[in-house]
Amino acid sequence: MEWLITGAKGMLGQDLVRRVVEAGHSVTAVDIDELDITDPHAVAAIAPCDVIVNCAAFTAVDAAEEREDFAFTLNATAPQLLARAASERGARMVQISTDYVFGGDGTEPYPEGADLRPLSAYGRTKAAGEWAVRANCADHLIIRTAWLYGAGGNCFPKTMARLASERDSLAVVTDEYGQPTWTVDLADLIVRLVDSAAPAGTYHGTSSGETNWFGFTQEIVESVGKPAAMVGPTTASAFARPAPRPSYSVLGHDALLAAGVTPIGDWRERWHAASHSVLGLSD
Repeated sequence: MEWLITGAKGMLGQDLVRRVVEAGHSVTAVDIDELDITDPHAVAAIAPCDVIVNCAAFTAVDAAEEREDFAFTLNATAPQLLARAASERGARMVQISTDYVFGGDGTEPYPEGADLRPLSAYGRTKAAGEWAVRANCADHLIIRTAWLYGAGGNCFPKTMARLASERDSLAVVTDEYGQPTWTVDLADLIVRLVDSAAPAGTYHGTSSGETNWFGFTQEIVESVGKPAAMVGPTTASAFARPAPRPSYSVLGHDALLAAGVTPIGDWRERWHAASHSVLGLSD
């Protein structure tokens, strides 16, 4: 099977390329400097393939508030072009989306079919990207994820580990809930979904269980030998940021289970498996 992966130099893209090769597939890995996915002529010229996975996105959540037009180009127009190319080639289109498409005011895991009510420019543009993929390629997998971390890029655990080495205490919010998700696990889930010929539709690619940033940070600092007690509670209102964040980003996994695909394991167990690689710790 021939895969085309865009955004291949990103944190998820790097792990996905490795996982696709491990699974025995051929892969063409490109980034924006090799394929401008916002250029209709460039996208129309891509070689025949079986699967197109779009890992590219404008993910600067706060910057998107002032650059929504540019975010829309990357997060909606580009997926539309790629989905159209996939349809023309008879390829399966895989679009990576986000928890930010939801309103974040829920109290139980969002099902895949929940109404989209994005609060931010980033969320609006990613929701538009979902619509564009559905409209232009019937054979699609839209995979929403959240709270991603990995070895191949900047992420929350790396920042918290660094701050823990520089400070005596950390103040972390307790009123934003989600599912920390390792890019290695998400890459594996994408391959498993494609290899299983899962039905077209929307799936949630997050770890199981839930926590808040406070609880996640406690696990992170313990991974670098610091006491969990150094992490103190605060609330999101203490941080003035241009873009609103969802307070509840927990996603349900019913569609995976219905397709016979095992969801990613519990977030805490997966962090313990990931921490040495992500933080560059020695055994």
